[in-house]
This record gives sequence, structure tokens and C-alpha cells, in this order.
Amino acid sequence: MRRYEITDQQWQKIKHLLPGQAGHVGQTATDNRLFINAVLWIGRSGAPWRDLPERFGNWNSAYRRFRRWAIGGIWKRIFDELQEPDLDWLMIDSTVVRAHQHSAGPKKSDPASECLGQSVGGWTTKIHAAVDALGNPLRIILTVGQRADITQAKELVVGYEPAALLADRGYDADKLIDWLDEHQIEVVIPAKLNRLEQRVIDKNLYRDRNKVERFFNKLKAYRRVATRYEKTASSFAGFVYVASAMILLH
Repeated sequence: MRRYEITDQQWQKIKHLLPGQAGHVGQTATDNRLFINAVLWIGRSGAPWRDLPERFGNWNSAYRRFRRWAIGGIWKRIFDELQEPDLDWLMIDSTVVRAHQHSAGPKKSDPASECLGQSVGGWTTKIHAAVDALGNPLRIILTVGQRADITQAKELVVGYEPAALLADRGYDADKLIDWLDEHQIEVVIPAKLNRLEQRVIDKNLYRDRNKVERFFNKLKAYRRVATRYEKTASSFAGFVYVASAMILLH
């Protein structure tokens, strides 16, 4: 097996989730594994699609197929189907990704609509994530790089019923704390230093928050995620979901 390619064990876990199965409407795919390996090669190496090795077939066909799956939500569906969450507690956080100059997008497009924000450091995208008690990813949200973490907190958690939520001080906001209390979710979020009443938290449990940081470290092992080259948010999200799915498969 070549570097970056999916293992037999991993393939058995996802092959039934892919389009083109016998009995599906449309053409039956016979090269899904080869295509997945092509996407993994691009995602891990960070190389341009034009540099895709010939063993994977025509680079433009692979690129267009990746785009169709990204737009159609197939990468997200695979990621969702692989989840077996441990909801003893959730952890949320975010990481900023620097955008390459090639990701500037069409001149007439609105960068913010593609989750590209400009600050002193240049163009960036922020990846907001929720992970379960084992550190496995559950939910991913993309925004412009300068968007505050707290703006996505509720959306990351809503729909789950964890016993506790672990997050850093950036998530210490009255609206979120009140919402967590209403849903009987233990708040394991250090209080901001300017609060008159400092919140008492379970410090031993809070130490487990390093798992969300470790998730981001694994995610950024995919160079196509660590640096954003994609012009569209859907394509960049596609690579984030591919990387997250592979983390679940490990």
C-alpha cells in the first residue's frame, strides 16, 4: 500500500457509504477506492490537483468529482455516518487557518460568503469544532477568520445532550451559560478575570479539554486543511470533512 492511501480495514467501513452502489440511480462506480485515494493524496500532500499522479487517472475528472461530492454534501454525510459519539461531555474550540493567495476567489464574489475574512495577518478562515469525550469530532462550522468563538458555541452544541461542556474563557458569556443551565449541562468554562463572581469548575475534568486541541493537530496534518487553497467554502469544507472522517477511521 502506498503512502496516504486508505487501508483495507478503513475501506470496509466506508465503501457502503459512497455513491454509485449497485441499485443506485445513475452510473455504478467501480473506482471509488481509487478516487478516495486520490483525494487523500491531495489532502495530505497539499499539492495542486494538476500534480495528481497518473496512477489516479485524469486529474480534472478527479477534481470535478470531488467538487460534486462537496457541493452535494457527500463528504459531510460520510463524516456524519462514521460517528459513534460518547456524550459524557463535549468540548468546543476553534482554530484559524491562513488562506493561500490562490484562494482569493472570483473577483466578483463576496469573500465573506466563502468564509474568507481579512485582518492584519491576511486572509483567514476559522474552523469551529465540537468533539466528544473521546476527542472524536462531531460537528464542524466554518466562518471568516475574525469571527468570535462565542458566536458559534450554541450551534456546535445544540441537538446533543452531554452531561458537561468544556471550553476556554472565550466562551464565558451569560447567554451561553444560562442556556447550558436550562438544559442541565454542567458548565466547565473558566470565568473571565473581570467577572465579579468567579465560577467554580471541575478542574480535573477541564484538563480533558486538551483533546479538542489534539483533534486540531491531527486535522492540520492534512496540508490542504492546514493552509486553505480552495476558493470556495464548500471545497475547503470537503477537505475538512475528509480529514475528520479519516480521524474517526483511525
